[in-house]
Amino acid sequence: MMKKSMMLFITIIAMCTFAMAASKTWSGTVSDSSCGVKHAVAGDAATDCVKKCVSEHGAKYTFVSKGKVYQLEPQDMFADHAGHSVKVTGEMKGDTITATNVEMAAAGKTKKSKKSDTKM
Repeated sequence: MMKKSMMLFITIIAMCTFAMAASKTWSGTVSDSSCGVKHAVAGDAATDCVKKCVSEHGAKYTFVSKGKVYQLEPQDMFADHAGHSVKVTGEMKGDTITATNVEMAAAGKTKKSKKSDTKM
């Protein structure tokens, strides 16, 4: 009886660990399938364009991260984030991210330029 209980416990722990390991978080920008990497940088122009492409031209929301474009599911999670910098948590299979959570990225977290600030 003790062996069965111990095996059941180990199996449950292993399954929970696997489930937690499958979920990952990515940072990037919500774009659309028509424009793709064109909206790698968030902003008002990107927001307006993504909303227009999705609502008027039938494009789908996509996610741009590190120069790559990923498909997004479920689409309705991204309507309020069009053209914004976000953090997406979920699972990736191929080039599709199935999101379990999406949230706005913290403001001011952009990379700084490597140019020197020296005056000429």
